[in-house]
Amino acid sequence: MTTARTTLSRRLTGSALALFAGTGILLTPAVAQASAAAPTAATATAAPAPTAAAQQAVDTAMAQQGKPYSYGAAGPDSFDCSGLTQYAWGSAGVSLPHSSSQQSQLGTPVDRASLQPGDLVFFYSPVSHVGIYIGNNQVVHAPTEGDVVKVSDIDAIGNYNSARRVG
Repeated sequence: MTTARTTLSRRLTGSALALFAGTGILLTPAVAQASAAAPTAATATAAPAPTAAAQQAVDTAMAQQGKPYSYGAAGPDSFDCSGLTQYAWGSAGVSLPHSSSQQSQLGTPVDRASLQPGDLVFFYSPVSHVGIYIGNNQVVHAPTEGDVVKVSDIDAIGNYNSARRVG
């Protein structure tokens, strides 16, 4: 069966239905368009970051997708959450401690409504998870043991705590 990354192969001319490639599932044009446009972990792309350093951090974090989570790891072959953010921002010349709690005290606080790509986003109370905001309500992060670095919707990760702008 074709994966969710499959895009619509064609629309049926003169019909109110579109054929979803290889699945035999018929969708209305509105549903087909929404399905093709919705970002997923496999297809998410980062919005442009406001600074060169933030863009470097975002690009570096995004390039780690699929690498395994490993507690205490800071790359390049595996990561924990703060190791990923440390590695990504380190590639932009910004030194971060290897602790989500410590990272949550750095930089400038950012309101959730003002998030920009590159911002560090923290979860839970007390803070115990961090990721990098990439735009469109998406965060690249190293979730937990048995998982891999991936992009997730900010609301699907856990209890949002705060955000900071570094660099």
